[in-house]
Amino acid sequence: MSINRIAFYHLETLLWIARLGTFAAAAARLNTTQPAISARVRELESHLGTALFRREGRTMALTPAGRELVRESEPLWARFQGVLMGCSDISGATGIIRIGAGEIAAASCLPGFVAQLGRDLPQVSLEVDIALTADLIQQLASGHADMAFAAGRIAHPMLRTAPIGNVDLLWLACPSITVTTQTPIWSLSNLSPLYRIMKDAIAASDLAECPLNLCNNVRTMIDIVLEGGGIGIFPQPMVRQYLADCRLVAVPGAPPMPPVDFHVAVRAAEADPLVLAIFDRASRLDLRSTP
Repeated sequence: MSINRIAFYHLETLLWIARLGTFAAAAARLNTTQPAISARVRELESHLGTALFRREGRTMALTPAGRELVRESEPLWARFQGVLMGCSDISGATGIIRIGAGEIAAASCLPGFVAQLGRDLPQVSLEVDIALTADLIQQLASGHADMAFAAGRIAHPMLRTAPIGNVDLLWLACPSITVTTQTPIWSLSNLSPLYRIMKDAIAASDLAECPLNLCNNVRTMIDIVLEGGGIGIFPQPMVRQYLADCRLVAVPGAPPMPPVDFHVAVRAAEADPLVLAIFDRASRLDLRSTP
């Protein structure tokens, strides 16, 4: 057993494979190749004198020895990273942070937040993925994202969240359209946490007889409504300019919509000091003050 030859990158590689589930995903996260990841694992197994993975069909699973090493190494690795960051200026931090965001959050708080991160942490690379809330939660819980901005309440035992304010929803149409019971309403799909809010508001309004069309992309719905293809329920930050230009106007007689709460989330067990520092920044955002 050649324990003295074990390097920190060996343990880092093992922990990311355990977190993400595959050698390929760990290679992408560590900005290297899958053969390089495989070589690191072979080196670590050789130094320890025991197998850490076994093949199960087309996938690799941790052995009992591998599971024990991961369990014991995770808190040590997090502590080591914390010590290094505590001894250095956070502005010199490096790495890749993966941020997931819903479309509405991406159009409101995310641009300014990401721009400021780039100025404060110039050596940290960001990978931003825009997706539905259900997908964001899955990516975050599985370790494929480090942080997520999402609409609605995020209830998941593996995640912790912080509220970052709310966004108003508006009933809008182009000025030339005459709203009748034949005018279609455009709403986000039932995979969105906003769907139930919209569905309840429509059912309680004089527009309940209008046909309901669903789409999973707010930008596309805005374009359709701008062309006179119906009326829509849109988040205020995404239509601010269209309202100012009078290209979209409020729908007469439409019922008020409750604002939508937004949260930022990380894994409850997250120990990476850089991720936690960025999460702390994100948790201080306030969508109500976002221009």
